[in-house]
Amino acid sequence: MIDAEFRSEERFSRLALAYENDEEKTLVNNCIDTIIAKHKMQPEIHTTAASNGKEILVIEYHDDINRESGEIFEEIIKTLNIKECN
Repeated sequence: MIDAEFRSEERFSRLALAYENDEEKTLVNNCIDTIIAKHKMQPEIHTTAASNGKEILVIEYHDDINRESGEIFEEIIKTLNIKECN
């Protein structure tokens, strides 16, 4: 199961997606690549290891004055069929 966490401050937003296995990793990366490519605004993306063998892919937008990242994050969450985002 892919877990999602969203954080936002003035002109900054971040979506973290945690996944457990190679299948979920491929699904997340393909989704991100496809959706991000459709938009002019490009994020910073990095991956970190977490406990229990999980990895976390983090997508961050800085200087997001018009809050464009919200639509991008919503599309990612819907495409990955995530029901709950903390």
